[in-house]
Amino acid sequence: MKYILVFNAGSSSIKFALYASGAPLQSIYAGELTRIGSSGSTLSVRHRGGASSGGEPAGASGHEAAFRRIFSWIQSVDAPPPDIIGHRLVHGGPLYADPAIVTPELLADIGRLVPYAPEHLPPALKGVALAAELMAGVPQVACFDTAFHRSMPEVARMYALPEPVRRQGVQRYGFHGLSYQYLLTELRRMGERSADRGRVVLAHLGHGASMVAVKDGKSVETTMGFSPAGGLVMSTRTGDLDPGVLLFLLEEAGMSPQEVKEMVNRRSGLLGVSAESDDMRDLLELEASDPAARLAVDLFCYQARKHLGSLIAVLGGLDLLVFTGGIGEHAPVIRSRICNGLECMGIALDERRNGENAAVISADTAGAVIRVMQTDEEQMIAGEALRLALLR
Repeated sequence: MKYILVFNAGSSSIKFALYASGAPLQSIYAGELTRIGSSGSTLSVRHRGGASSGGEPAGASGHEAAFRRIFSWIQSVDAPPPDIIGHRLVHGGPLYADPAIVTPELLADIGRLVPYAPEHLPPALKGVALAAELMAGVPQVACFDTAFHRSMPEVARMYALPEPVRRQGVQRYGFHGLSYQYLLTELRRMGERSADRGRVVLAHLGHGASMVAVKDGKSVETTMGFSPAGGLVMSTRTGDLDPGVLLFLLEEAGMSPQEVKEMVNRRSGLLGVSAESDDMRDLLELEASDPAARLAVDLFCYQARKHLGSLIAVLGGLDLLVFTGGIGEHAPVIRSRICNGLECMGIALDERRNGENAAVISADTAGAVIRVMQTDEEQMIAGEALRLALLR
């Protein structure tokens, strides 16, 4: 029996879990430390069997403090110590197409990629460093969100930039790959033929949001590009933005690069448009009385519908659409607004099924199947880390 500890560090939260090897993997506990850098940061944990400890104050002023708080909890709980530690690293750049054992060389490579994903890589690297310090000798595995999209054709990866710039690694990479990999694995387990032989769009809609076009089991196009800030409108990120806007802000509005980065990643999206909240649940409650909240929701759905249509065009049709992520799984009204008007592409919802968050929400007459699925990046990381560690 092997035990795999998993860390999934985001820009303002850290998810963690311990699994026991087996088929399938068995969850021992799963937790999350949220609102890092806020006075309201909390730590919650679910144990095997359903018991949970929720919402205790974490006092995490930054990611290092958050990781130390999590490691303190792990070392205090009555659970087996890990044999392997797996980490989600958002960006593998042009070098890493598969999970890899953490080595000094890998850390040096990833350190050079920090400018590619400045909101995500530094927190994850703190977790790797602290695991090496506090759990010395336990092998660590890096799993890359970008790896899933390495199958995209060259024309889908390219920006129309001069070759010297492109040689520096400036291209479209795509993200949420571990989530998409998990969904395809589950679809295959369920006997969904289109996961390997068909035209599929997977929509991961949460605090971060993206979609991917999958043809015959391979990523062929996705909405995020060079960084996780591109593509769809997100909770606090702009999504796609005319580069002329950034030049204007730098040259005419007098903003510094740091101020622009902060705006693009933390003060835009749903929060920037509504000026109220980055949480879709809040905005749906407010939209009837608050025009700005309504506009934020409308923009999110409009951009998602537009991108969905473009991905279907790339695929040449659609066999299966899957919604996942916090919004994708739990917001029927958002799914309905995104799908509205796409009947010409074979998309039609059964509103009763949709309202009940059923597993299949498409109408019987629809040309494409529409599913709602729960994703599990942590389980995907655990499985990949275990597989790689056993090959050593």
